[in-house]
Amino acid sequence: MADAIEPSQSGRAQAARTLTVTGLNHALHDGYSDLIYVLLPVWQTEFALSYGLLALLRGLYSGTMAGLQIPVGRIAERIDGKIILTLGTALSALGYVCVGLSGSVLALGLALALAGAGSSTQHPIASAAVSRAYGEAARGPLGIYNFTGDLGKAAIPALTSMLLVIMSWRHALLLVASAGLLVATCVALWMPVIGKGHASKPTASSHRADSNRGGFAWLLCIGILDSAVRMGLLTFLPFLLRGKGASLPTIGFALAMVFIGGAAGKFTCGWLGERVGTLRTVLLTEGGTAVCILAVLVLPLTPTIVLLPLLGVMLNGTSSVLYGTVPELTPPDRTERAFALFYTGTIGSGAIAPVLYGLLGDALGPTIANAATAATAMAICPLALGLARYLPDDADGRRASA
Repeated sequence: MADAIEPSQSGRAQAARTLTVTGLNHALHDGYSDLIYVLLPVWQTEFALSYGLLALLRGLYSGTMAGLQIPVGRIAERIDGKIILTLGTALSALGYVCVGLSGSVLALGLALALAGAGSSTQHPIASAAVSRAYGEAARGPLGIYNFTGDLGKAAIPALTSMLLVIMSWRHALLLVASAGLLVATCVALWMPVIGKGHASKPTASSHRADSNRGGFAWLLCIGILDSAVRMGLLTFLPFLLRGKGASLPTIGFALAMVFIGGAAGKFTCGWLGERVGTLRTVLLTEGGTAVCILAVLVLPLTPTIVLLPLLGVMLNGTSSVLYGTVPELTPPDRTERAFALFYTGTIGSGAIAPVLYGLLGDALGPTIANAATAATAMAICPLALGLARYLPDDADGRRASA
């Protein structure tokens, strides 16, 4: 009896360790990604950059991260994912070391691209590790894994903004990079072996997903536009807050409020989607996003900061619903590829959209650029109606089974 129980207990302990280490790693990489928003006003002052160039710097990180995710997935079919994840985390930390040492805009851009290349390993490898560790019970752990990313988004930019009060941004980034090297060491020492990736075999449920196959294109389009809204708004939000009189620590605190709201949005809207369905949830979050953006444009500083957590809920709420819908529209043997494509499309959009909004901001000002993000959010609503016909009409069934 003891011999039969021990492997099960050992397996659960190993799965928990996988979730803990990948969650820590996720918090670091997502914090690295959104830390850039705090630094954009600093770089604008130091290097005399336009909004378009600032958005391009942000896009270099996101674009490199998005573009390398599919190649990383293929490499993981030949090399243990633990090795790739360790090296990627160390490379991202090294990139931030180079950011702190950069003396020109070109060097800054190359360093951000290097950090983005390291972060490209995180989503595909860590998601696969958690999924493999928990098997059919992976939905809940994957939700926890996604939530840890939002914790990093809230903590690292806020802590860095506090460091900027007592030291230069270059020294602050060296400390942030040191934390990344520490996390890479934790992955190397404590992360269980992931193994090489492998394609899932088709199952009988493939027939249901094949019947909904056309819906994935609609889902991907919605995800791309939703990411464009989120990244476009976050690029200009520090400048809007500064225009309302916010200091650097206040901007860091305000961004933390957005990211905390975003973390709550993943839980809230995931729960809501289970009960009222994907369509109603997307319409609610995108409509709410547009209203909140317009309110942020006209309100003074204090009411704006009070509103930011709700804005974060709406901004991130859609993504949690879309992420959970991917398996419903994809045969089991192609789910990993579908997630890779979905991540690449949404993160790639997050890299390109700020550049387009940045050019609009240079031409017409940041207020108009932010109004354009609200219009983009509203444009998602008709696409959601197009997606609805591919989704199983089971909102009542989900509610009954919950």
